[in-house]
Parts: sequence; C-alpha cells; structure tokens
Amino acid sequence: MPMVNIQVTREGSAPGRSAVTAEEKAQLIAGVSQLLLDVLGKPLDSTFVVIQEVELENWGWGGMPVPEYRRRAAAGEV
Repeated sequence: MPMVNIQVTREGSAPGRSAVTAEEKAQLIAGVSQLLLDVLGKPLDSTFVVIQEVELENWGWGGMPVPEYRRRAAAGEV
C-alpha cells in the first residue's frame, strides 16, 4: 500500500492565487496514483496521496526564510 506525501507552498499556482485549487489537487492525486499503477503495478484503490500546504513563511532556502531569500535574489544579493 503506497502512501505519497506531496508538499506544496501555499502561494498558489498562478498570480493572485493564495493556494493550490481543489481541481489542481485532484489532478495531482490522479496523476501520482496512475504513475504508481504504471510503474509499480500498485492498484489505484490501495494508493493513498496526502497533500500538505506549507505556509510560505514556514520554510527556508539558503539559510533564510523563503520570502527573504527571494527578495535578496531579486536584488542580486544571493
């Protein structure tokens, strides 16, 4: 029984969106489940997919919170 955990940032998938949409989540679940069926022969009804949305300020990159990293990167500081 495979269990897949997908983590995405809560910043949306397009400008002006604050989160991944329900339709996008459904596509992720279907796609990952199908991949496990195709590659490992795991039945769809035994595959579990969990999607976790992580607030942007709750993860870091390059030793700093992502918003700060992105600000510095845009300014050419990293």
